Amino acid sequence: MVDVLGMDPAGYECHALHGPDRVWPETNCAADLWIEAIHALGHDPVAGLGFTLASDFDGDQWRMFTYPQETLAALYGIEVDELNVWRPLRQHVVEQLSFGNLVAFDVDAWWLPDTVGLTYRTAHQKTTILAACVDVARARLGYLHNTGYFELGGEDFEALLPAAPSGGNLPPFTLQVRLAGRLAPGPADARTTVRLAASGAACRPRGNPVSRMADRVARDLDGLRRDGLEAFHRWAFGTVRQCGANAELAASFGRHLESLGVHGAAGGALSLDGVAAGMKAAEMLLARAVRGRRVDVPAVFGPLAASWADGIDRITGSIGAYVQRLDEPELARR
Repeated sequence: MVDVLGMDPAGYECHALHGPDRVWPETNCAADLWIEAIHALGHDPVAGLGFTLASDFDGDQWRMFTYPQETLAALYGIEVDELNVWRPLRQHVVEQLSFGNLVAFDVDAWWLPDTVGLTYRTAHQKTTILAACVDVARARLGYLHNTGYFELGGEDFEALLPAAPSGGNLPPFTLQVRLAGRLAPGPADARTTVRLAASGAACRPRGNPVSRMADRVARDLDGLRRDGLEAFHRWAFGTVRQCGANAELAASFGRHLESLGVHGAAGGALSLDGVAAGMKAAEMLLARAVRGRRVDVPAVFGPLAASWADGIDRITGSIGAYVQRLDEPELARR
């Protein structure tokens, strides 16, 4: 057995970003995985949420957001690179964990027992897990996924980590997560947090992404009515759910910035809280619209677009003012 983190699935407590009081306790598999990985390593994942300020609507989906490699390295000392899978993945996982690294790889959620009642043995869906413990003799794998730390074994282990080469099947996309240079557990460096946030703010999209998403919602509704609720839920995950989850994470980041002395960011967080809750309500309204109810898309999304602009403007403006003060020689020496 090789166990990098020494965690017990039964005693694992998720980070507050995944708590029951959240509007969106789950965001997407990549962001959720890193939230819990950073938390499990003794760091605060909120400090790295500056990337939420650069989120955008890409024409047919809200951008799938996650922690950039630069943020993982600068704030937490975690280095990530693609792993070349040239032999059975099981051998790579065992060896990488023996080096003290973690391994992230794409899997079919059909084989993940933590998704029971959703996809486990009922539906095929791509997701990503982070392997932290492996016991080949007992066919057990400990892994981070979504909001927790879990263990699988038996047939699930053999399906995800077959002992023999996969034949004509392509190997999954796999990442090597190196922890040798990780920083000591504790709060992230405040100045680095703000500098990374400034980079995210500098990449914020032109125009209002919520307004552009609203235009697409209006165009998609007729097709969604034809395709039904199953298609709607897949569509909603990539649009209103991602937007709402991103807004809620950005709000948490705004409050964190305020605690670091970036004054004014908390006001932006309040506006983004409204977007997070509003997108949840919008999803329910749109589900009714798919079943034939009438919905006034501009009336639903117009206020949310205004709240998004206000929230992002306030947070990015407060970051800019803070960084400008940092760059003043007298303050920079303090």
